[in-house]
Amino acid sequence: MDTEYQTKEVYHLETKISKQVYDIIHKYTSALFRDASLDFYGIKAARIIELINVELPVVELRDKSTDIVFLLENDRYLHLEFESSFSKEDLVRFAVYDLLLYERDGRQIDTVVIYSSDVQTADAGLDTGTLRFRPQVVMFADYDGDTVYKELEEKLEAGQELSDSDLLNLIFLPLMKTDIPKDELAVITIRMAQSIPNNIKRNTCIASIFAFASKYLEDTDLRKLLEVIKMSDLATMLINDTITERDIIIAKRALKKGLAIEDIMELTDLDADTIQSLKDELDNG
Repeated sequence: MDTEYQTKEVYHLETKISKQVYDIIHKYTSALFRDASLDFYGIKAARIIELINVELPVVELRDKSTDIVFLLENDRYLHLEFESSFSKEDLVRFAVYDLLLYERDGRQIDTVVIYSSDVQTADAGLDTGTLRFRPQVVMFADYDGDTVYKELEEKLEAGQELSDSDLLNLIFLPLMKTDIPKDELAVITIRMAQSIPNNIKRNTCIASIFAFASKYLEDTDLRKLLEVIKMSDLATMLINDTITERDIIIAKRALKKGLAIEDIMELTDLDADTIQSLKDELDNG
């Protein structure tokens, strides 16, 4: 038997997590954006209705994907991009997203680029001659993260319930201008989120903090963050999804090598019917 399959490994949540895991994160994050007002950040938009599917084949071929796109009550799209650096190439990419979305759905699009405090200046947009792209820009370097941190800490210590705006501030806190390094502040915000009594709000914050942290933290820092959240309800869901996907990969490889279904059951958490379905899929593929 190939040594790759000789022992069953317990897989921990990894920094490169599966699409199913991101679906869970987006479920919580999008619910928060739908309920909270973005006015605090200067984003004027109609009420958010739902997160939309932005899987555009042309974009995906470039190994890039848009951050968040919402359908608004006024039948427009709100396209949010979160960046920790500035480049003209990114502006071009955002403009391409908007053109492809407009071509696909025919809806007008309001784009907002939200820059972390690492970015002090950024071009307002692009002018190609005939086409002009002017997204709204939010600079977190202009937000006093130390003051926001103190206000949130005082509310949590006093046992006060956090409003949706407070939750957004907690999630975005590591992106704001503070005296605390981003990797340390991300851990602090997770610990603060873990003290929120309401289960849905707690998981919403943890999921969202991790989602945005994955854009500006290095892999080693993300692993530290995962250690902090590993005992939460949300982490359990993420870990289970990651294990399932890994088990499927192992099962398919084992089937290709001719291993029996009973042997594969010992190597994974998959049942016989699931493994048989995978075998049928491979045989018919």
